[in-house]
Amino acid sequence: MRVGDKIRDMLRSFLQIEPATGQGFYIHTALDWQGNAAKNRMWYRGDAAELNEFYQQIPDQSTQCFWAAVPTRGLEIRKCHTGLPKEIIETLAGLIVADLNGVTFPTDSGGKAENLLKKDLWERIAKENEFRSLVTRALCGCMVIGDGAFKIIRNPDLSELPIIEWVDGDRVELVYHYGRIREIVFRNNYPKGYVLYEHFGFGYVRYELHQNGNKVDLSRLEETAALEDVTFDTSYMMAVPFKIRESNKWPGRGQSFFEGKTDAFDALDEAWSQWVHAMRTSRPRVYIPENLIPRDANNGALLKPNAFDCQHIAVERDASENAKNEITLQQAAFYAEQYNSTYITALDLALQGLISPSTLGIDTKKMDNAEAQREKEKTTLYTRQLIIDALTDTLRSLVGVVFKTINDADGQSLEDTEADVVFGEYANPSFEAVVETLSNPNTPMSIEAKVDELWGDSKDEDWKRAEVQRIREEQGLATLEEPAVSGAIGGMLDDSTNWGKALDDESQAVSGAVGAGQ
Repeated sequence: MRVGDKIRDMLRSFLQIEPATGQGFYIHTALDWQGNAAKNRMWYRGDAAELNEFYQQIPDQSTQCFWAAVPTRGLEIRKCHTGLPKEIIETLAGLIVADLNGVTFPTDSGGKAENLLKKDLWERIAKENEFRSLVTRALCGCMVIGDGAFKIIRNPDLSELPIIEWVDGDRVELVYHYGRIREIVFRNNYPKGYVLYEHFGFGYVRYELHQNGNKVDLSRLEETAALEDVTFDTSYMMAVPFKIRESNKWPGRGQSFFEGKTDAFDALDEAWSQWVHAMRTSRPRVYIPENLIPRDANNGALLKPNAFDCQHIAVERDASENAKNEITLQQAAFYAEQYNSTYITALDLALQGLISPSTLGIDTKKMDNAEAQREKEKTTLYTRQLIIDALTDTLRSLVGVVFKTINDADGQSLEDTEADVVFGEYANPSFEAVVETLSNPNTPMSIEAKVDELWGDSKDEDWKRAEVQRIREEQGLATLEEPAVSGAIGGMLDDSTNWGKALDDESQAVSGAVGAGQ
């Protein structure tokens, strides 16, 4: 190779990419799990004074959040809370519990008599534990905090039936092994720094009392002196966790419905507070010359304005040329449309992905036709179905654990109990509309399907069968009894192997009778 070629190869352009050097990122989180749960509970409680005091104690929040801001002296404004977070949670919990038709036990698992006994026993347990109220508290606590757990307690001094208690997630610790829950720890706080930890695991319930971080004897407190550790069959745990969404910030924990929404709630409160402040500062003021103010007939003193009758501000008499001593009314401009637009935008962001405004009785779009109403309820339907799916699985597990607890105490086999949790429909058409649709003969449904769709779970199967038979008889579709076949022909016709011979014998008999007649 010549020298010139070597030089050209050395100067040839080439691309070489150097990988980026590794960098470390440190993100400071203002609140841990317990602090975040406390923040969500403050929003659910809906007390403006508590929100203001809580946010002012969070570091690095004084210049960012409306509730943490401290106004300049002399320029204070009224901070108003709309109460929207609490309305969202209680509305969702209310419409789900209202549609809860109860727990049923299928007849294909075990005998029918056994399931009837289970049904009667569960009705007693549900009545004693106020099941609907219990589910309502569980739903509210789970949607606000993120998760929680049911615990089953056997205390013969209080009840012969199992006692079911709900505990919110801020007093629950979940212990996982390889992604599977192995233990649930319930925390109970007592005065003077005492904390009781209840460890519910597979086959055991263990109690530990701590004071200021140190383990002490249970006899220290009167409330815990009678507690004793319990052991039972290791196939089940006397506690059932409940969560609706998985948290992407704290693995293994549930996600609150307020997660990612607190800034929107804060902005909504700021928009409403600004509206109230502007409305207050734009009140009308009456300016009246001093010589036109009413005077006291006894001493001639100026009468003070009455807050109810009228309000006025006295001004000096105008002695200038062409002056007119007249009463003037002044009022600042109040831009209601602009404030309303800001409020609606903040409201939409706060409700986005959680619940439809129409479910809360808010009509922001001013559309009242049926199609618009169904469209406005879609978000509520999505959230409702998400909650029902999670609640159904949890309640099935809860019912199974309750019956295992009873069977274990009675020395019976610990078989799984199959149970169904039945929910009704939400935002369905009115009863009159359903009747009109199903009574149409062109509706492509059988009579049985129409009766089942119309009455649902409100009527039992025997009543539905009788109703189907009545409709068939009214429409002339009832099945008539087949006429009986007499004599030997009927007996021979029953035998499928002799049907040909029967026809031949009958034909010969008829021919003979005709010949004799001739």
